[in-house]
Amino acid sequence: MSEKFFRKFLTGFLCMAILCSVFLSLAPPVAYNASGETFTVGFDAEFPPYGYKDDNGEYVGFDLDLAAEVCARRGWTLKKQPIDWDSKDMELDSGSIDCIWNGFTIDGREDQYTWSVPYVDNSQVVVVKSDSDINKLSDLKDKIVVVQADSSALAAFTGEDATDENKKLADSFKKLQQVSDYNSAFLNLESGMVQAICMDIGVANYQIKSRGNTFRMLDEVVSSEKYGIGFKKGNTELRDKVQETLYQMKADGKFDEIAKKWNLETSVCLNIEDKNIDKDETPVSEKNKEIDYGSIFMQLIGGMGATLMIFVLTLLFSLPLGLLLTFIRMSRFKVVQWIARIYISIMRGTPLMLQLLVVCYAPYYIFRIPLDESYRFYAVIIGFSLNYAAYFAEIFRAGIQAVPNGQREAASILGYSKTQTFGKIIFPQMIKNVLPPVTNEIITLVKDTSLAFVLAYTEMFTLAKQIAAAQANIIPLFAAGIFYYVFNFLVAFIMEHIEKKMNYYR
Repeated sequence: MSEKFFRKFLTGFLCMAILCSVFLSLAPPVAYNASGETFTVGFDAEFPPYGYKDDNGEYVGFDLDLAAEVCARRGWTLKKQPIDWDSKDMELDSGSIDCIWNGFTIDGREDQYTWSVPYVDNSQVVVVKSDSDINKLSDLKDKIVVVQADSSALAAFTGEDATDENKKLADSFKKLQQVSDYNSAFLNLESGMVQAICMDIGVANYQIKSRGNTFRMLDEVVSSEKYGIGFKKGNTELRDKVQETLYQMKADGKFDEIAKKWNLETSVCLNIEDKNIDKDETPVSEKNKEIDYGSIFMQLIGGMGATLMIFVLTLLFSLPLGLLLTFIRMSRFKVVQWIARIYISIMRGTPLMLQLLVVCYAPYYIFRIPLDESYRFYAVIIGFSLNYAAYFAEIFRAGIQAVPNGQREAASILGYSKTQTFGKIIFPQMIKNVLPPVTNEIITLVKDTSLAFVLAYTEMFTLAKQIAAAQANIIPLFAAGIFYYVFNFLVAFIMEHIEKKMNYYR
């Protein structure tokens, strides 16, 4: 090893060490308690006022304040763990979290968890735009209604315990649409892509108050329910400790003080006189249901059709658009060239998820163009095509520049026009040069189709998450992974075959 190389290596190592020290010094200190116990609370970070991130970047909310007080009295360290609501059962079963504490509805889930006593009375209500002509539940006929995936609102319409009246109401909808979070739900409602949201009354009150006079709540209630803290089935020891502390907080007034802070004093229902805990719980083994693999497979097949549609149409539009961008990027006109460079920089430098949101909602929020529900699919295709065109453009440019300039000069001497030179000499060699990186992008595209969920477009992986959440089983996600692998294997095989065919000079 040369002395010069060693000095460079040592300098780089010292720089990395300094950077790590800086990051560690900026990291918030971890508090340890005397007992050494950590209480990890799983919650949806987009569910105010029960749990969310405030303007200071801190996770706050009614449920988190209750959990913090319980930990303070127990001498535990509280860990606030944001989770994907669709994956909450897997988080709990794997031990990543100790409980689900975030406006978690007991009704319909009684046998799936070890529950605390109810502490909040909650109702499912419908929110519409202030100028909407929807004034009662019957007015929702032929309307598109949105709910959060695996939510109490969804269960109120489609769950096993849903009333006949609510099932009939849901059948009258034009469509019952699922979204990943309530922020997406309100974006859909405000832009006109849906006509109503069904949600928890506490969240509805918070959202309506936060968003001014844009929305209003219907007087009729879809269903009533109660919130509890969900522990892993059979974990009565931890449940009892938490519940005992909640009763202490209720007795000394701290529970009601926290409820008043979050304007939920009229909703809480924790009764200090009702301390009887039902010890005769259903054994853990009885919770498991027989998995219908055939049903899972058939449902995923339907979702695969949507995934293939995104894949095929994205390639159909992004490949020629990428070639066009390449020509603009290599133009002699500096202004045009810089426009292409800026576009490519933005597309490659910002998340695809953000680009999908901009494409979907910008027409309404910038130009005030009312959006139709069918636009959701077009927004997905447009967003994916614009994004992948930028990547293909740079790949094509590299492929063109890899062709020696001597070939262009030879073609000119032979009397070829620029168009003929590109079509007959440059383009075939460019295709051969770019096949490996293009194959990588195509494989990435197959996996990126799952990002369509951000626009509430149900493709295969979104469907797999919904099935997994409904059945509290991870099998649908593994099945989706197999689908993706098989499809990518076929893509790689086809592209490798094409690549071998084009290596004719060998």
